Amino acid sequence: MTMAVVRDFRVLLRLTGFRRLLAVRLLSQLSDGVFQVALAAYVVFSPEKQTSPGAIASAMAVLLLPYSLLGPFTGVLLDRWRRRQVLLYCNLLRAVLSCGTAVLILLHVPDWLFYLSALSVTAVNRFVLAGLSAALPRVVDEDRLVMANALSPTAGTLAATAGGGIAFVVHLFLAEGAGANAATVLLGAGIYLTAGLAALRLDRDRLGPDPAQVQPRLRTALAGTAQGLADGWQHLRRRPAARRAMGAVTAMRFCYGALTVTLLMLSRYAWSDGSDGAGGSGDTDGLALLGLAVGLSAAGFFAAAVFTPWATARFGTGGWITLCAAASAVLLPPLSLAFAVTPMMAAAFVLGVTTQGAKIATDTVVQTDVDDAYRGRVFSLYDVAFNVAFVGAAAVSALVLPSDGRSSTLVLALALVYAAVAVTMGRMFHVEQRTA
Repeated sequence: MTMAVVRDFRVLLRLTGFRRLLAVRLLSQLSDGVFQVALAAYVVFSPEKQTSPGAIASAMAVLLLPYSLLGPFTGVLLDRWRRRQVLLYCNLLRAVLSCGTAVLILLHVPDWLFYLSALSVTAVNRFVLAGLSAALPRVVDEDRLVMANALSPTAGTLAATAGGGIAFVVHLFLAEGAGANAATVLLGAGIYLTAGLAALRLDRDRLGPDPAQVQPRLRTALAGTAQGLADGWQHLRRRPAARRAMGAVTAMRFCYGALTVTLLMLSRYAWSDGSDGAGGSGDTDGLALLGLAVGLSAAGFFAAAVFTPWATARFGTGGWITLCAAASAVLLPPLSLAFAVTPMMAAAFVLGVTTQGAKIATDTVVQTDVDDAYRGRVFSLYDVAFNVAFVGAAAVSALVLPSDGRSSTLVLALALVYAAVAVTMGRMFHVEQRTA
């Protein structure tokens, strides 16, 4: 099976349009990884900061909720603007904004001003990721779309993980503090610039939408936002397979978000020597453990990319989402309730497999079940649901997590959510099989 996957990957990489779009994704998400680790180091692991679950939840809300509200505009504009131009100008803009964020870190500005600057970078990211997903069917035929969804987003996630590793190496060689954080952000800015230039290798109209659908006037596009979103939602309501898959993977995203906050608190306090807030090597140890968890999760993403095409062919997309949720429900308690490093790292890998496996299947369902003219708006709604679920998970975690991140109640509740998703999707899949 692995050899067949490798052969399919090679076939995809022979497609010029796919290869060039993949290059833009890899560079964009590589810089995302660098930027995100710089933010984590500054917000969570800075020696002078006392981090709590509530502080992490607040940071996630500041960084995610505003551009969740921006998400609907993303889809409407992606269905009117040339997607190649979006990838070009958004990456160039992120390079400039990242430089501004680095300056603010060096100036030790108030947290709210730093968050506002970081928000400006991550907000633009919505256009890039949604544009990459909406453009994928324009460079790959439908028969290879599952494989493309397995390779492209997963490769992007691996690139983001590599970017995080690069950022960690920068921190190892520089003295901890504002200088190291600013240098890391500037490195991300340089890679954003490279990603924007890489988009120039694609033809202006290659990624769609069709020229007849492009509305060149910004005022016209913004004026039609409300109606466009309503049309996109109505279209999604007529596509039950896409709607159900999106609901399932959003619930799984909620669980993943809560576990992310748990892992952050465990790395910051329970697993390091920096629990007294004095800084020193404990903060670096905590960041290293977090990096290891992210790396193992990325390895799980890669495994999902290898197995998902076979699994969806064998069980169907609905069946594979069901199996991913069921595996998460069964394996999460034994791996997580001890709150020990080794089993939690195993959980990071397992949930990487199941989370990415479900997402690959869902992306394929949405891309094949939704018309091209609506695809940008639907993926925008998809992003909104993802981000709201993640922020909601952070808020719940802030209410129930102690300062060291150990909460058996939260782990068991998340296992029940996974089980509910598996049962719901299993019933729907069984009905679909009987009526097919």
